[in-house]
Amino acid sequence: MSKKKANREINPGPRGVGYRVKVLSQLMGRILQSNLEPFGLTTFHWLVLNCLWREDGLAVSELGEKLQQVGGTMTGVLDRMEARELIFRERDQADRRIWRTWLTAKGNELGKTLPPVITKDRHLLYEDIEQDDYDTFIKVLEKLIENAGKASAARQQGS
Repeated sequence: MSKKKANREINPGPRGVGYRVKVLSQLMGRILQSNLEPFGLTTFHWLVLNCLWREDGLAVSELGEKLQQVGGTMTGVLDRMEARELIFRERDQADRRIWRTWLTAKGNELGKTLPPVITKDRHLLYEDIEQDDYDTFIKVLEKLIENAGKASAARQQGS
């Protein structure tokens, strides 16, 4: 028995996947930003902090890969976070070409303060969604992102 592939018809507008993902992203971004504003943080600061709370001392290039960001954007964000004393950067001792990013005490402290604030709204967002449905949704999103990355790379090679 073969699996049925997703409908490949062009389905623009409000019923399309891209539009719905965009709306979801905007709404989730607004909720997150409203939780971060009292701390003077942006959603991008939140993402960087999350990476470093999981694995402190990441190379700037590793952070960029995890967040799918280009160097210039990443550098500006890290500059602002460093100015606010949330992180600091230093050269890697084994390879001086690499800059590592570390949390400061202030950045670490936010790791205790922020997650409960963010989790409160997350519970509302995922209300009435079964774990299996959530897992399937994430799997489909990851596949769409992977496919979009391949399509983008193919278009760039063809240009």
